[in-house]
Amino acid sequence: MRGVILPGQRKVEIREFPMPEAGHGQVLIEMKASSICGSDLRAIYREHLGTGPEAYQNVIAGHEPCGKIAAVGPGCRRFEVGDRVVVYHIGGCGVCNDCRHGYMISCTSPLRAAYGWQRDGGHADYLLADENACAALPESLSYIDGALVSCGFGTVYEALTRVGVSGLDRVFVVGLGPVGMAAGLVARAMGAREIIGVDVSLARLGIAEDAGCVDHAVASEGALGQLLELTRGHGCEVSIECSGAGAGRALAIAGTRRWGRVALVGEGPDLDEVDVSHAIIHKQLTLFGSWVTSTKHMEDLLERLDAWRLNPERIVTHTFGLEEAAEAYRTADEGESGKVCVVMA
Repeated sequence: MRGVILPGQRKVEIREFPMPEAGHGQVLIEMKASSICGSDLRAIYREHLGTGPEAYQNVIAGHEPCGKIAAVGPGCRRFEVGDRVVVYHIGGCGVCNDCRHGYMISCTSPLRAAYGWQRDGGHADYLLADENACAALPESLSYIDGALVSCGFGTVYEALTRVGVSGLDRVFVVGLGPVGMAAGLVARAMGAREIIGVDVSLARLGIAEDAGCVDHAVASEGALGQLLELTRGHGCEVSIECSGAGAGRALAIAGTRRWGRVALVGEGPDLDEVDVSHAIIHKQLTLFGSWVTSTKHMEDLLERLDAWRLNPERIVTHTFGLEEAAEAYRTADEGESGKVCVVMA
């Protein structure tokens, strides 16, 4: 079978691999869609870190997989051949407190392995997955919808659930890449009364607006002034920071109303130019750090997307076949598109 390897330095290779076989508690999935995540671009496609917390181990890439089960191994209890499934993209030890709550993302065991990072991922014809990492894909959702749930949409649903978004809230989305676009759509479905989004890319502002992700698309220059004008000087009750940039985090905090809530989702080390006393303590803000989601919340989201009749695929602007993976990564890396997805026949 074919699989995509990311050697770093913006290189993509397609290699032949032996067909995997499902072991105990495992399922073999015929891949249908596997989207590209910003973390793949940042930490593998551009750099290739072989050590540390982002230790890509030269496995098949792609941690946003969705497909149809082709074979089940002994000991499987839930899924059968032909079932459509989304894959939660991290396998943990299964017995620590985080794993037992469904947050394999937070497992600290040496046994933890993420699909597309330390174990073979979804940019291939087939994927070998643990049955307990799989969630049923409702018939109303496409395989591309499912791929987007496995990371991006699951991540923002987790964050928005933690901050308790409701019809009482305006939501400020900082960074309108695919994760920010997802945040706008999910916040609206959860009842938010107004969505204001900001990005440095005019192209992405237009994509987000056309896809119905935001009510107001604001350019980054002068963004705080525009936000305050739109909210009569108050700011938004909820901000979700998806850019991962220090300046973006500072803007999210500044744009949040007194007594408001801020979810930090975008990966990155810096919190630039924030006067903590004035900007956070005196404003009585609550900050949430939110990292991916749990298996339970991923399943909850799939059920809700079905009920909301919301298809994540609406933010996809480019699809490529597996043989076009290099072009798919180049397009995603330009930072001017919506979501980019690799699809298999």
